[in-house]
Amino acid sequence: MGTLASAPRQDLHLRLHCVNIFVRDQDRSLRFYLDQLGFHLALDARLQSGDRWVAVAPPDGSAILSLVVPKPNSQEYKLIGRSTQVVFVTEDVASKFQEWSKRGVRFQSTPRLRRIKYDHKAQAAPSNVSSMLLGEGAPIWGGVFARFRDIDGNTFSLVSFDEVTHALEAQRRAIAEKLEFERRLAQELEIAKQVQAQLFPQTLPPLRTLEYAGTCIQARKVGGDYYDFLDLGQERLGFVIGDISGKGIAAALLMANLQANMRSQCAIAVDQPQRFLRSVNQLFCENTPNGSFATLFFAEYDDNAGRLRYANCGHLSALLLRSDNTLERLESTATVLGVFKEWDCTIGECRLRAGDTLALYTDGITESYDAEKEEFGEGRLIEALRRNCGLSPQCSMDAIVAEVQKFSPQEQHDDITLIIAKHRGN
Repeated sequence: MGTLASAPRQDLHLRLHCVNIFVRDQDRSLRFYLDQLGFHLALDARLQSGDRWVAVAPPDGSAILSLVVPKPNSQEYKLIGRSTQVVFVTEDVASKFQEWSKRGVRFQSTPRLRRIKYDHKAQAAPSNVSSMLLGEGAPIWGGVFARFRDIDGNTFSLVSFDEVTHALEAQRRAIAEKLEFERRLAQELEIAKQVQAQLFPQTLPPLRTLEYAGTCIQARKVGGDYYDFLDLGQERLGFVIGDISGKGIAAALLMANLQANMRSQCAIAVDQPQRFLRSVNQLFCENTPNGSFATLFFAEYDDNAGRLRYANCGHLSALLLRSDNTLERLESTATVLGVFKEWDCTIGECRLRAGDTLALYTDGITESYDAEKEEFGEGRLIEALRRNCGLSPQCSMDAIVAEVQKFSPQEQHDDITLIIAKHRGN
């Protein structure tokens, strides 16, 4: 049987875990690192073997020093009081020297300026800090250097390389700022998602002759698709579906603006639908930047008469599947909203009868594409409507959305919004 070798992943996290410092007494050493050096306690725990694991970390870094008490007469025990080869980098060695000296830290000498050398013949930087400090080759830049001892005599280096320190600090700050920005952005997007979810219909005003359902599945946290059910009174219901130009937060803000305009003006929709839409367009023009627009389909349904009055403002044609399986398209009756302040529309009208199904949708359905870049298209949507016309609007809507997602299983590129309404007779 052969062995399977998996290709190495390039994105696996890798960082230094800890450096062992051999000490005689963990508690005594712990007090030195915490009280005199100002380090933080990273870990103090008992292992299954019964040994104690104590680790400390500098306040502004990710390195961890593990304070280990080796067994007497072991090779590790002989290393206590030796050079650790551990180098700490700080922005100001002199200030750190004064601070730690006041706390009783023993330095071997006062901070000194050392030249970092570069071997031009080798065409490479020195392989370790020690050779850099020895001064072989031509100088690159200067750095301040000092050595200190811990309570057990273990020696450490403290250096301040101007260029290195500034570059590392700038990188650290840039990464920290980027992470904080991403965290705040994610938090704000999540709040925006929750707020926008509340803008969609939370209840379905009951109708005697019509059963209906709607959904919006956003491609991002927030999006520009809009649908609504407006209770117009007098046993009338307004169906609204729209698509804002653009994507993301900008489109979501415009969607919220359009929704507010629709709901604030809908009182006049029953008697004067044209005036209602003219008012919505005017407010949308006033509150949106140049170049932004929205397609919109608005329909007012009379529950008593089964009459549907509608205006299609540059939106995709609504599909009316009759009970005899014939299809009617409710096509455009006006231009898009938000472009022209002087704007008007024509109101279309039709009647719904028992068994008729009305579908309103956005291009997130018809323009979803498969691996070969073929779009779902209006034809597949009509076929799906016919296959599911015997189901309730909710079940029919769920089945169609599932079919679109199966057709286009890759990452969703646009919001998917769909309303299904079915006349159930008197």
